[in-house]
Amino acid sequence: MKAKDSASYVFLAVVWGFSFLAMLRAVEAFGWAGAVTFRCFIAAATLIIVAVATGRRLRLGAGWRAFAVVGATTVAGQLVGLCFAMPLIGTAMSAILVATIPLFSMLMARLWGLERLTRRHLAGLMLGFFGIVVLVGFPAVPFTPSFVLGCASTLFACLCAAFGSCYASYRLKGVSSWDTTAGAFLAGGVITLPLLIWVPVPGWPQPVDYLYLLVLGAIMSAATYVLYFRLVGTIGATKAISVEFAVTVVAVLVGALLLREPLSLIQICGAGTIIVGCALVIGLIPSFTRQPG
Repeated sequence: MKAKDSASYVFLAVVWGFSFLAMLRAVEAFGWAGAVTFRCFIAAATLIIVAVATGRRLRLGAGWRAFAVVGATTVAGQLVGLCFAMPLIGTAMSAILVATIPLFSMLMARLWGLERLTRRHLAGLMLGFFGIVVLVGFPAVPFTPSFVLGCASTLFACLCAAFGSCYASYRLKGVSSWDTTAGAFLAGGVITLPLLIWVPVPGWPQPVDYLYLLVLGAIMSAATYVLYFRLVGTIGATKAISVEFAVTVVAVLVGALLLREPLSLIQICGAGTIIVGCALVIGLIPSFTRQPG
């Protein structure tokens, strides 16, 4: 990767890793529906305001159908799933499961016939799913219905993120990362807004809660997703989505060191298995045998 791409990659890993802490605080103050909806609108508004101030023209009308799909999956589906799950299973556990996004993404690309499935990829898929079973089946906390629900919600979020990334990489080629990010977050906010009827804001947030929400929307969403979609265009979706591995490491450290969240040794082994499996699937571990064809 070029130095610019490497810097963007590291920035995404660190900022998205710490975003789990900010998301947890926002959910406590605004509820999971409010945290997602307000974050989406803040992200979209940030990009629109910056675009107007700098003379950048946003084209949100032409690809609104594609933006709606990405907004419903990568934005709304992923963020709702994560925000709903984190109070149930913690940030560290959520972050480890997020490492499965590249696994699901590559599996979808192959099921759609976009990429060929080799023995190495099959081995990676089996390792990854085995790691999920180990991670969920041997928790460091009591195995309760809320724990299962939280894990299921996180895996749903990962599926949404994987689908949206695949869709964006093939349906939004040539579209500006600014247009993609602004359109997707605007659509995500509109989609999740009705949820506030059933899950209203639980009370009066404190001033610091609004600061968390502003940082989530303006920096951890608007700025990071512009960089992410630009990386998809410059280094490819496979390498770009591998940033989730580094995000997992940062977020687990944040959860364990700052929030004192427990993780068992067998869960750590399961997390390592998932990461190795994903690395095999997306080609970060080279093959030492020649593939036919």
